Order: sequence, then structure tokens, then C-alpha cells
Amino acid sequence: MLSRQAAVDEPVYITEQPIDIVELLAGSHHIKAGAIVLFSGEVRNHSNGKEVDYLEYEAQVTLASGMIAEIINTSKSKWELTIALATHRIGKVPVCESAVIVITASAHRHEAFTANRYIIDRIKHEVPIWKCEFFTDGSREWGGNCNCHTITGEVGKHVYDL
Repeated sequence: MLSRQAAVDEPVYITEQPIDIVELLAGSHHIKAGAIVLFSGEVRNHSNGKEVDYLEYEAQVTLASGMIAEIINTSKSKWELTIALATHRIGKVPVCESAVIVITASAHRHEAFTANRYIIDRIKHEVPIWKCEFFTDGSREWGGNCNCHTITGEVGKHVYDL
């Protein structure tokens, strides 16, 4: 088989199930792609000086799925991508598991990397998905997704706008 397509007829943008990165990557080869970029946003064991037990994500699923679809479609119109997909977890996500993945493929690496960064930045900053960090000391904290103003110096200006 010369070409496999991970993006199925009905892409899954939001899921409560663990993300099978190996399966998605295996299905992301394309005869016209010279580059495949995989980004996996992992749950780390620390945040703000505290030890993380796990994260829990909530989303307005219909709206979030539609927004991710729009981001994917926009990326396909901006760059010549053979594959573009993104999936975000909701519910409880343990340390060392993927909370979000983005896969892009194109003829050349520049487009695949640029599109991948564009997709994850827009998902993180625009899509209605909320994260709660649960710490090993029993405390928890809801986190805001966008802190671009610390880099750009302007509220509402995102790093991908630079």
C-alpha cells in the first residue's frame, strides 16, 4: 500500500479514550509526503512547583469539535498538506499520557512543522477545552490555556500571530 490516511471519514477531534499515537502515526503516511510531524502534548508530573497526580479536561464537545475541524481546514488551505489531524482528550488523563496530538504531513518539512505549530497553538488558545490540575498534596487548580500575553506583551495577541 503506497498511501494510508489517518484522517478517516469521521475524524475524532474530542475523545474520552486514550489516544493511540502509534496507530494514528502508522496511518499518516502518504505517497506525496516527504515529511510527517507529530506533536503530542503530554501530561507532566509537575506544574508551578507542585507534583501533579493527573489532569482532568472538560469541553463543550460540539463546539470544540467544530472549532478543531475549522482549524484543520484552515491549515489545509494555508499549506499544501497531505494529512492534517488533531485529537484532544477529555476526562481524566494520567501523567505520561497524551492529552492532545497533532499530525501534519506535506511534501516538505517546513510546511509540516509550520502547520503543526499553527494547529496546536490555535487549539490551545481558542478551543473551549478547560484543564484542571490535580496535585499529589490533594489540591487542584483550574488553568487558563492562553498565556501568550507574557510573550507578546498584549492581551489578545497570540504567539502564532507574530
